[in-house]
Amino acid sequence: MRAIPHPALKDVTLTQVLYALSDPVRLGVVRQLSSEGQATCSALDGGRPKSSMSHHFKVLREGGLVFTRTDGPAHLNELRREEMDERFPGLLDAVLAASEEPD
Repeated sequence: MRAIPHPALKDVTLTQVLYALSDPVRLGVVRQLSSEGQATCSALDGGRPKSSMSHHFKVLREGGLVFTRTDGPAHLNELRREEMDERFPGLLDAVLAASEEPD
């Protein structure tokens, strides 16, 4: 199986991060990973087609937000929280707080 590419955070721009977070599906994935720690692609797909989710995960990886590793047949995803907080301090906190759904 080929390796999944991940950018170095120093090479990720704010524009890439904001683009990755601009889609409600991707924002939902980031929100879920923030609360759960790590999850498989299937646990995060919300019933959406695999092809659509593959695109969303690619955008999240290119934006430096998600790290994906293979574990047998599954792909495990986790939020690159510490690295993101170091590169763009407070950004994820602000985005996640603003995106919380009202009670």
